[in-house]
Amino acid sequence: MSKDFYKSYIYPHLGIIIKICRAYTNTQEDFEDYFQEVCLQIWRSKANFNEQSAWSTWVYRLTLNVCLTFTRKKKRNVTVIDNIEHNEIDDDYESAFTSESFRMLNEAIKKLSKLDRAIILLYLEEKSYKEIAEIIGLSSGNIGTRINRIKNRLKKILNGKIY
Repeated sequence: MSKDFYKSYIYPHLGIIIKICRAYTNTQEDFEDYFQEVCLQIWRSKANFNEQSAWSTWVYRLTLNVCLTFTRKKKRNVTVIDNIEHNEIDDDYESAFTSESFRMLNEAIKKLSKLDRAIILLYLEEKSYKEIAEIIGLSSGNIGTRINRIKNRLKKILNGKIY
């Protein structure tokens, strides 16, 4: 994977890739594995992109699929080991993960179902209901309803009413 490929195809979407990978992992080691696998899959699958949706939509969908696949494999105790060169992440993105409020929100998001996690992460990326619906495969109306329910659930989790 060349630096040019990384700069052109991965770096512009680094924020959402990192957020999704963080939402599905509990350790730095797992995060790095998920992140590397996402980058590898983007590189491997670039030729399969058929332009039926925006590149960013495709990257979000691919990232979610990789994270969900890894999560299922971990539950079955299957270890996936890759020897992929790790690309350094900008300090700006790393510092975003050190704030206490972000950590608390991230922990609350991890308590949501896989689908709700995906929806709220896209919402936090300021995607429209239509874009989220396209990525997730639900109707826009359903997305709006789910987002309101997710917000209420997150409030309860953060206020200590749900564990």
